[in-house]
Amino acid sequence: MKIKSLVSSLVAVVLATTVIATVTASPVVGQPAPDFTLTDINGVTHTLSSFQGRTVVLEWVNPECPFVVKHYDKSGNIPATQKAARDQGVVWLLINSGHPGAQGDFDKAKVDAWMVRTGASADAYFRDQDGKIGKLYDARTTPHMYIIDATGTLVYAGGIDDIRSSNPADIAKATNYVTVGLAEMSAGKAISTNTSRPYGCSVKYSN
Repeated sequence: MKIKSLVSSLVAVVLATTVIATVTASPVVGQPAPDFTLTDINGVTHTLSSFQGRTVVLEWVNPECPFVVKHYDKSGNIPATQKAARDQGVVWLLINSGHPGAQGDFDKAKVDAWMVRTGASADAYFRDQDGKIGKLYDARTTPHMYIIDATGTLVYAGGIDDIRSSNPADIAKATNYVTVGLAEMSAGKAISTNTSRPYGCSVKYSN
């Protein structure tokens, strides 16, 4: 009986570990992007798969993070990247996975004011306050960038660029992985750098 009980316990542990690994596994570049449905700050519900046929950029954001401030308030770098992408028909979605009351957990009025002030250009802004979508994508920092192609395949995951600093002066010297990746896709090429290490503030999950 003891052996039977021990085997049952081990099986339960293995199964539990497998479930945890499945839930927390990072999305894989070259595989279908995890689908999700979220309601934006304007009350409009969006499902990722509904954008199939178009390229989609997911950007994790926290308006008060110094690294986000670098790319928005202090330089206009990401807003310019957004505008150029959207002019080419790319869908750009902003996601804030901070818990209620976290740094940068803005309500609609504050988000609207921030977007006007910084010139942000996005198709939708989501408050993922329970962190489900952030954890689905293993989003770790703000910013953290993902590119999904027209077939729904994840083709890039990582940082906005290759200089891991909060200094706006570094932007001119950096390679913007999103800009380069979108240009390569437009030219019918595979993205040359399809993963990179993201940098920024940690996503303010509730746990």
